[in-house]
Amino acid sequence: MNNQNNLEKSHNQGQKENEVYQGVGSFIFEVIKIVFIAFLIFAPIRFLVFQPFFVQGASMEPNFENSEYLIINELGYKEISLGEDGKFFQVGPFRELERGWPVVFQYPKNNNQYFIKRIIGLPGEKVEVRDGQVAIYNTENPEGFVLDESDYLEPYIQTTGDLIIQLEDDEYFVMGDNRMFSSDSRSWGPVKKSDIVGKVLIRAWPLSRMTVF
Repeated sequence: MNNQNNLEKSHNQGQKENEVYQGVGSFIFEVIKIVFIAFLIFAPIRFLVFQPFFVQGASMEPNFENSEYLIINELGYKEISLGEDGKFFQVGPFRELERGWPVVFQYPKNNNQYFIKRIIGLPGEKVEVRDGQVAIYNTENPEGFVLDESDYLEPYIQTTGDLIIQLEDDEYFVMGDNRMFSSDSRSWGPVKKSDIVGKVLIRAWPLSRMTVF
């Protein structure tokens, strides 16, 4: 009788251990499945839509400071593709960049470097820098107008340089907010639309300066 009870206890204990093992295994499988699904959903967003960018240097101070962490929105501003020759997924540019926006782009002299500057001149416009000011000539304003930059520049800031440049239909004129200490279109020319990565969307770090643009 005792042997039978011991066998039943041993059998019941084995069943419980098996159930526990199956429960743990099922839980781990579910976790792996959730992580995998999340990766499939968010990886394309991370690599194809949003890009991280660390500010390097003082050319955009005080609006963007050295070592700040930004999130760049690529969607709509550049061609995004996945797979060989974009066979799996491909979206072309469908948004226009606006004057005054901070953007990240590939440095025209070295595509391995990425800069952040502010859009000043739009495709097809003529940009003139003279007497500390910026003038824009376009179809709507053939006589030109002095650009109002009070939204992002202090009143005492003057734009150094003396130049006139006509932009092609796929070119932007960009400058840093720290005009005295910025290497930009005044020295190395306009930026091609194809070199622009995207618009600054969020300043994520430091938390005290977190901003959605």
